[in-house]
Amino acid sequence: MGDGHGHHHHGMRAQHDYGAAFAIGIVLNIIFVGVEAGYGFVADSVALIADAGHNLFDVLGLAIAWVAWMLAKRQPTERFTYGMRGSTILAALLNALLLLFACGAIALEGVQRLIDPRPVSGGIVMGVAAVGIIVNFGTALLFARGRKHDINLRGAFLHMAADGVVSAGVVVAGFLTLKTGKGWIDPATSLIIVVVIFLGTWALLRESVALAMDAVPTGIDPRAVSERLARVPGVARVHHLHIWPTSTTETALTTHLVMPGGHPGDGFLREVAHIMEHDFAIGHATFQIETGDADCVVPVDCAPVPEN
Repeated sequence: MGDGHGHHHHGMRAQHDYGAAFAIGIVLNIIFVGVEAGYGFVADSVALIADAGHNLFDVLGLAIAWVAWMLAKRQPTERFTYGMRGSTILAALLNALLLLFACGAIALEGVQRLIDPRPVSGGIVMGVAAVGIIVNFGTALLFARGRKHDINLRGAFLHMAADGVVSAGVVVAGFLTLKTGKGWIDPATSLIIVVVIFLGTWALLRESVALAMDAVPTGIDPRAVSERLARVPGVARVHHLHIWPTSTTETALTTHLVMPGGHPGDGFLREVAHIMEHDFAIGHATFQIETGDADCVVPVDCAPVPEN
């Protein structure tokens, strides 16, 4: 029995330096959170205060994502053999938990205000929220380029873009309050904001938990990977296939390839590793070559050579 390690790529997929983007986004949003919360108390608007609280958690989220992004660039060590790329997965999970906490706090305040409505200054609400639209969408654009390759950056982009939409909703609430004078509109809007945040957060939580549990990353079909390996000339069977994320941008694979003709050499390993990276974006692949039959425990463990 022989084993070989395929050629792999260690770099981050999103090569652009997002340090400045994170710094600008955090500073802009901290300033806006202070302004929004101040005017929220002045106008007695739970919608503004709720949005400020949400934005504060997003500032924390940006900071966490930034730290994880920097840690992910560190080189591997003897103890952390994959480096600290997994910190991006932990950042996504922590962000989801922080946002769920924010949802609970905002919902509680919104329900209390629905029970006991208070007069709200619609004009102030509209003005502050309008500035929020600019700040949030402007920050989102800073991460637009990297969102296609990194779930950590995509999370930052989607959070800020969602904030822009939420701010637009607050503007509408301010307008309706100004026109109708009904106090329930503002807290009702805050509850709608909670629903919007929760829906996005739930998806982030599910995906980050799956990644933290070493689930196969979304977008990669393990059966398709197994079948593609089985079509490589000389491969009679594929078993013990494992695919897991090493970060929010990189994926690793290990598998056993049954090759009755014997080990084909390093060139074969480089070719199969290239197939994995080109077809499935799996940049770190390890193959163990076996010359005998393998026992299959579960269906995905084995993939016979497809019949012509």
